Amino acid sequence: MSERHAKGMQTRRKVLGDAHVDRAEAAKGPLDAPFQELITEAAWGTVWASEAISLRERSMLTLALLAATGNFEEIPMHIRATARTGASQRDVMEAFQHVAIYAGVPRANHAIKLAKQTYAEMEGESDD
Repeated sequence: MSERHAKGMQTRRKVLGDAHVDRAEAAKGPLDAPFQELITEAAWGTVWASEAISLRERSMLTLALLAATGNFEEIPMHIRATARTGASQRDVMEAFQHVAIYAGVPRANHAIKLAKQTYAEMEGESDD
């Protein structure tokens, strides 16, 4: 395992949590192993591991970019990650307001709907 891969796994676990990463690793097979290695090294071991900006800022950027490009399926995962990155609900809503202005109201509206659902689920989970 390369140093970048090890750093990527460390960062990925810090942001997404052990349970999420353990599930993803257990589901990994020969077909998607090269892709998983790519995202672990490039996304998590390079981009997310950089100290140039904070994890809070990365969460906001990531959520805004996911919404702006219509990649809604990863928004709940990254909303959950805000519990570890320090991005508040207000931070996320500010990011989605930028999406509304620069990428379109329907995309921001859908992202907000997903965020609200995910925050509600997270609140319900903490009551257990």
